[in-house]
Amino acid sequence: MKIHVDQDRCEGHGRCYALAPALIAPDDIGNGQEIGDGSVATDQEHNARLAAANCPERAVIIEDGA
Repeated sequence: MKIHVDQDRCEGHGRCYALAPALIAPDDIGNGQEIGDGSVATDQEHNARLAAANCPERAVIIEDGA
């Protein structure tokens, strides 16, 4: 599983990095950005899904890789 933040949609509400701080961090202006290559460890999958579900702009995208 991978997580990605669509920078064209992100408005910087910060819910994603509040819910998944191991996966998403704020950039210089407060928009979320995935950490590293966006790979999600098994123990962080729930947090990744929470971040995606709570983004008002649907800017947090989950790729299951199936």
